[in-house]
Amino acid sequence: MATIVQQPHAVGTSETARRIWAIVGGSSGNLVEWYDFYVYSFTALYFASEFFPAGDQTTQLLNAAGVFGAGFLMRPVGSWLFGRIADRRGRRTSMMIAVILMCAGSLMVAVLPTYATIGVAAPLLLLIARLVQGLSVGGEYGTSATYMSEVALSGHRGFFASFQYVTLIGGQLLAVLVLVVIQQFLSTEELKAWGWRIPFAIGAAAAVIAFFFCAAHLQRRLPPPCGGKPAPERSEASSAIRVHFSPCWASPRAARSLSTRSRRTCRSIW
Repeated sequence: MATIVQQPHAVGTSETARRIWAIVGGSSGNLVEWYDFYVYSFTALYFASEFFPAGDQTTQLLNAAGVFGAGFLMRPVGSWLFGRIADRRGRRTSMMIAVILMCAGSLMVAVLPTYATIGVAAPLLLLIARLVQGLSVGGEYGTSATYMSEVALSGHRGFFASFQYVTLIGGQLLAVLVLVVIQQFLSTEELKAWGWRIPFAIGAAAAVIAFFFCAAHLQRRLPPPCGGKPAPERSEASSAIRVHFSPCWASPRAARSLSTRSRRTCRSIW
C-alpha cells in the first residue's frame, strides 16, 4: 500500500523536474541570443575603424551603429517567420533553429576579414551577419516567451514566463562582463587589432552549447499543465469560428445549414 501511495507523488515530482529543466533550456537559448546581439554594440568602439576606415572616429562609430540598427529591422520579420515555424513544427524546433542562426552570425563576425583585406566586401558581410542575428533574436524572443508560459507549472505561469525577460537583461550584462574581463588582460591596441573578436567567438561557442542543451531538455510535445487540461493547439474562439463558418468557404449552397445571421455573414465574405 505504501508503494501505491508514493507512486503518484514520484510521478508528479518527475513531471515538475521536467518542466523546470524545459524552462532552463528555453532560458539558456534566450540568454545566448541576447548576449550575441548586444556584444556588437559593446565592442564596436574597437572594430569600427577596421570595417569603416574612412572619416574620423565619430563617422566610423556612426557607420557601425547603422549596421547595428539594421539588426532591429529584421527582428519583426524573425518574429513572424519563427512564429509560423513554431506553430507548424513546434516551439522546440523554432528555438533551436534560431540559436543555430545566431551561432552562424556570431561566428561570421568573429572570423570576418577587415576592410584592409577584402575592401568594401567587409562592411557588406558585417551587415549580412547583423541581419542574420536580428532575424534570429526576433524569432527567439516571441517563441521562448510562448514556450515558457505553456510549459510552466499551473499557477506559476507568470513567474516562469518572467525568465524570458530576466535572460534578456542577463545576456546584455553578460556581454558587458565578458568585455570588462578581456579589457583587464589586453591593451587597447590588442583589442583593436584582434581582441574584439573574442566575445563573438565566445558567443558562437555558447550558442552551440545552448543548442545541445535545448535539444536535451526542451520537450517535443507540451504536456498539459499540472492539474489542468491539455492546452488546445488553437484558441477556443478560433476553433469555434472555424467550425461554425466552415461551410462559408465551401459554397453558398453549403451555407444553407447555417442560421439566418450566419448566412448574412457568409454573403459578406463572398
